[in-house]
Amino acid sequence: MPKRIDFSKRFDKQFKKSPLEIKIAFRKRIKLFIQDPLDPQLRNHPLRGTLQGYNSINITGDWRALYSEFKRGNEIIIVFEMLGKHSQLYK
Repeated sequence: MPKRIDFSKRFDKQFKKSPLEIKIAFRKRIKLFIQDPLDPQLRNHPLRGTLQGYNSINITGDWRALYSEFKRGNEIIIVFEMLGKHSQLYK
């Protein structure tokens, strides 16, 4: 099934404000995510509670990217929704 990756406006803003090393790390992780979303380095897992419906991947030890996934026709659409430090995202 074909996959498409998009980025929300919120994610884009958070990405632009993030430090250069986080931008570089995210680009590496997104390449890994495209190859294998379940690669152990990503620590990809669904969230619970107020963030139910999102999955989280590790960018660095403290930074995470949150995404949602849905189907439209025969296409899976992955939308990266949030980027930030663990303490910022999981309040």
